[in-house]
Amino acid sequence: MSDDRSTEYTPPRVWQWEGQDAGRFTSINRPVAGPTHERVLPVGRHPHQLYSLATPNGVKVAVMFEELLERGIAGAAYDAWPIDILKGDQFSSGFVAVNPNSKIPALLDVSTPSPTRVFESGAILVYLAEKFGAFLPAAGAARAECLSWLFWQVGSAPFLSGGFGHFYAYAPVKLAYPIDRFAMEVKRQLDVLDRNLAQRRYLSGEDYTIADMAVHAWYGALVLDNLYEAGEFLQVNGYAHVLRWAEEIAARPAVRRGRRVNRTWGPEAERVPERHGPEDFGR
Repeated sequence: MSDDRSTEYTPPRVWQWEGQDAGRFTSINRPVAGPTHERVLPVGRHPHQLYSLATPNGVKVAVMFEELLERGIAGAAYDAWPIDILKGDQFSSGFVAVNPNSKIPALLDVSTPSPTRVFESGAILVYLAEKFGAFLPAAGAARAECLSWLFWQVGSAPFLSGGFGHFYAYAPVKLAYPIDRFAMEVKRQLDVLDRNLAQRRYLSGEDYTIADMAVHAWYGALVLDNLYEAGEFLQVNGYAHVLRWAEEIAARPAVRRGRRVNRTWGPEAERVPERHGPEDFGR
């Protein structure tokens, strides 16, 4: 690790928000919740309305819907609407009503007697898995193992995204201490995955589950897609079992489709900003 720790910061006795520079996200970061403007969210023709973006947390849920449809579960039909987080769409009154935490993704199930809102990507995966009886073992040790890995991802994401990703890729000033600290933790997490996958085909055993969908959206992107352009920095090619698992999952047709849903950047052929049916994938 580097010994250069740059300028020392002495915290004030009482912290005050003064529009601190947070790089490209400065305009949408604030220390309070609630809506900033009025906007009614669109509602399509399908039972499920997904409001999201093709970030790793958004990809998790789009992949889950596509996997359910791939299994022939027609009741899993959904509309996916893009939420531009850099423009502050997540702070609209309609979005806050579905997710008071103003983070994507958010789900509205309009097939229930009164619409059911579900927010937080892990909660959405469990909700859909239980509703359709798929990709989550029903009981016992298998269910416990699957949920353990799912919540492992929920707990690890802040270190990978808000920690390493922010300080390595987005912070306006690159500081050695936070980058070194979070790089160490991300590599420890990769080692946790690699050791587990040395013994199993998928995270919780021989069956593909919502745990794989959740973890792959983050760590699959890290090792295969050079997330944060940090692959060489973190030496991700050294985790052979993670790479094997990531490549197998990335080849699944539903995963390939799900990763395109609500994508508004990159090559045109990879974008499906709104998803209302299989025809949106050009097939």
